[in-house]
Amino acid sequence: MTLERKTIGAWGEEIAANYLRSRKYRIVAQNYRQPWGEIDLIAEHEGVVVFCEVKTNSRDLGGGFAPELRVNSKKSRHILRTAKIFFNKYYKGQAKEWRVDIISVILNRILDQATVRHFKNVLIDTN
Repeated sequence: MTLERKTIGAWGEEIAANYLRSRKYRIVAQNYRQPWGEIDLIAEHEGVVVFCEVKTNSRDLGGGFAPELRVNSKKSRHILRTAKIFFNKYYKGQAKEWRVDIISVILNRILDQATVRHFKNVLIDTN
């Protein structure tokens, strides 16, 4: 991954975190890693633990498609596996629900603007 892509990704994650905070989500972890994957943001909102995958595109770099489309079945399995491990480690025995959301960030660096779309409860654990 190029430095510019990492920078855009980090920028998108910060925008997503600020978006969540503005909606009364409490960020409990960022960039939680396991050998097979990572969860960008983990938050709590109204008693629910929310695992967020953030996908960012920059229009001025030719990213004209919806960033959320990059969450494929392999990525979904990794997110769910990582979410279950985090939840069982930090919330085991607690009466809490959890879900996985995708936050799509489209940057327009020329206009210094970002469009954020929040897709709630998008990945369902079937196991």
